[in-house]
Amino acid sequence: MIQVKNSEQVAIMRKAGRITGEALLKAAENIREGISTYELDKIIHDYIVKSGAKPSFLGYGGFPASACISLNDEIIHGIPRKDRFLAEGDIVKIDVGAYYKGFHGDSAKTFGVGNISEEAKRLIDSTKEAFHRGAAKAVAGNRIGDIGAAIHEYATAQGYGVVRRYVGHGVGHELHEDPEVPNFGTAGRGARLFPGMTIAIEPMINQGTFDVRELKDGWTVVTADGKLSAHYEHTVLITPEGEPILLTDVS
Repeated sequence: MIQVKNSEQVAIMRKAGRITGEALLKAAENIREGISTYELDKIIHDYIVKSGAKPSFLGYGGFPASACISLNDEIIHGIPRKDRFLAEGDIVKIDVGAYYKGFHGDSAKTFGVGNISEEAKRLIDSTKEAFHRGAAKAVAGNRIGDIGAAIHEYATAQGYGVVRRYVGHGVGHELHEDPEVPNFGTAGRGARLFPGMTIAIEPMINQGTFDVRELKDGWTVVTADGKLSAHYEHTVLITPEGEPILLTDVS
């Protein structure tokens, strides 16, 4: 069932979203060649806890860390490790959630490590733009399909594959709530958007095929063809005024 938040709940979600966005920003400030993904995870964990919240991902379904950190052809759900170090030219996806007073925030971005290829930069920029194309459709009265159609149309026009197996979602009391928010679909179809809905819009865009595979660790998802992938996500509030609010955007 889709949950519509009242003004008091939205106020708490704003705080949860701010903590989430700031934790992601703290990690971004420390991205450099030679740092381990474990160290980045610890920075995120410590900031969330210091802010009076809890890491949403830690222990979720058995996940062993506070953030999902995925490199290069890894799409999502990468497990931070002490022996996994960032290298010049890598692209790193960091997905963060913070749980504050009963509500979650959820956000992800893709970053380059040092000098990255023009192809990698184009993929990152296009994924961010695909998000904004979708978020612009997150307007009361529209439907979920309007969001996915906008993302898919833009990304495929750039020559990319749009991941289908994993999708965005509602977010609030639970980290994953109804409705699902696919990054593909048909405009004018799907659940209608109402003020007070909070959804995570999160395009996962691949350089090549949209097909994916899961590694033996049971978490990490990679591109089926080994090409690069990028991820961009914010928690989005549907408003009565029409303009959606990105609750996790602290830029």
